[in-house]
Amino acid sequence: MAPALLTATVIIAAWIVRTAAGELRRPGSARAEWDALRDPRAVQAGVLTAGLLGLLGWLHARAEGLVWALLTATLVTYAVSRVRSS
Repeated sequence: MAPALLTATVIIAAWIVRTAAGELRRPGSARAEWDALRDPRAVQAGVLTAGLLGLLGWLHARAEGLVWALLTATLVTYAVSRVRSS
């Protein structure tokens, strides 16, 4: 599980650093970056993705599959929120 967890952690850390760098350039941009968590449809899409991929991931790779399912669900939530806001 260590490689999957490490890779997911690096991806999340890169996303946080990107948000912080954007906030330094344009104050207030971090709020817009994380507004996906306030969009009910985006969160629903993320929960559905987490559920489906979590089940498939658990069946095929156990805990590593859950790590990737949660990361994918987070990215789906972000993407759906971006599409809905534009």
